[in-house]
Amino acid sequence: MGVREDKKRTVGELKEKMEGSRAFILADYRGLNVSEISDLRKRLSEEGIDFKVVKNTLTRIAASQAGYDELNTYLEGPTAIAFSEDDPVAPAKVLSTFAKENDKLKIKCGLLLGNLIELSDIKEIAELPPREVLLGKVVGGMQAPVYGMAYAMQGLLSKTVYALQAICDQKQGA
Repeated sequence: MGVREDKKRTVGELKEKMEGSRAFILADYRGLNVSEISDLRKRLSEEGIDFKVVKNTLTRIAASQAGYDELNTYLEGPTAIAFSEDDPVAPAKVLSTFAKENDKLKIKCGLLLGNLIELSDIKEIAELPPREVLLGKVVGGMQAPVYGMAYAMQGLLSKTVYALQAICDQKQGA
């Protein structure tokens, strides 16, 4: 297989990754040594995140084919991409944590559910509580009105029972 076919295959695979991911983040990995990159790859892999280093020219072509031309301004210098097909928050969390521990990694930007997100957005997303905690809050928020209504109904029922008892007592005494 020739170089040209290799590049076409790489562009096609990258385009598929971009289109099939719920989120992906671009980062500059300049200055990271092999051990540090291996550590980062391991952390990303544990969260089900695919990590690719592809030439910027090929990434530009794939991004354009996928409809993400806005990424072109961020494709300067060494660029790695962390793709997540399942959890849209995971790449932001892993890369932000790693960047705090190792200032050589620089997050550039990302795409979340097809929308461009800047570094400040990525940092905010990384601070979100885990999915299970958020789901618990949603369920708790949905249950609160039900509990309130049940408590109110209990009070209303007990007042009704007292009123009926008073009427019965009054009728028996008459």
